Amino acid sequence: MNTAKITEAVDYIQQHMPFAPQIGVVLGSGLGGIADAVPLARALSYQDIPHFPQPTIVGHAGRLVFARVGTAAVAILQGRAHLYEGHNVDDVVRPVRVLAQLGMRLLFVTNAAGGVNAAFTAGDLMLITDQLNLQGVNPLTGPNDERFGPRFPDMTNMYDPCVRAIALASAQRAGVSLQQGVYAGVPGPTYETPAEIRMFRTLGADAVGMSTVQETVAARHLGVRVGGISVITNQAAGVALQPLSHADVVACAQQANARLTAVLTDCLHHCTSLLH
Repeated sequence: MNTAKITEAVDYIQQHMPFAPQIGVVLGSGLGGIADAVPLARALSYQDIPHFPQPTIVGHAGRLVFARVGTAAVAILQGRAHLYEGHNVDDVVRPVRVLAQLGMRLLFVTNAAGGVNAAFTAGDLMLITDQLNLQGVNPLTGPNDERFGPRFPDMTNMYDPCVRAIALASAQRAGVSLQQGVYAGVPGPTYETPAEIRMFRTLGADAVGMSTVQETVAARHLGVRVGGISVITNQAAGVALQPLSHADVVACAQQANARLTAVLTDCLHHCTSLLH
């Protein structure tokens, strides 16, 4: 963990942010809709923030947006960096660590994912109940800085049960169906083989993607509560018969934006009860 880079990013953002964020949101591929649906207080380009990794993938705008969602002070990461882009794991999780230093106490992660569970269809929303880190790295590897968290943090409830309960109630109020399941994070950038999907299903995964798991580990190490929703943008290899493409993933994610935004805005508003 490069604490000097975190400090420099924090110092820059503090000079430009309109308020300290209570809640952070990470938006995945094609899922920038909520940043356009809430009144913005300020938006900063990742390019201007020292040591912020620059996303290179279509569907990731690369902006840090400050907004009020109901009574919640929210910082939205509109786009993320991935291991497959050549970033190391410290780069990938740095934005989460920076937001925690700015005051974030709850993180909501979103992503576009392939449906491993054969009952899922493209366009479904899945509330993440747990995760499998199959990326071969961990952001806590190396010397531990006790100011950020303990050497051996507990990961029993990675996705906070109280946040999940609020999300389910929010989905019900919004009239949106919300599946539940386990998210498996893989390195990418290739889509998975049918044999790998059968393996993931055996391991207990319901959805698979190339992000999220490192951010969640880093957040829990910091004592930050985490909630998460995957947009099932396609059935995974061996489940679907047609070839997979990123363009189709982004298009499906964009179509799900309105439903995700409805659930997420309501959820963020009600999650403020957990911050007191």
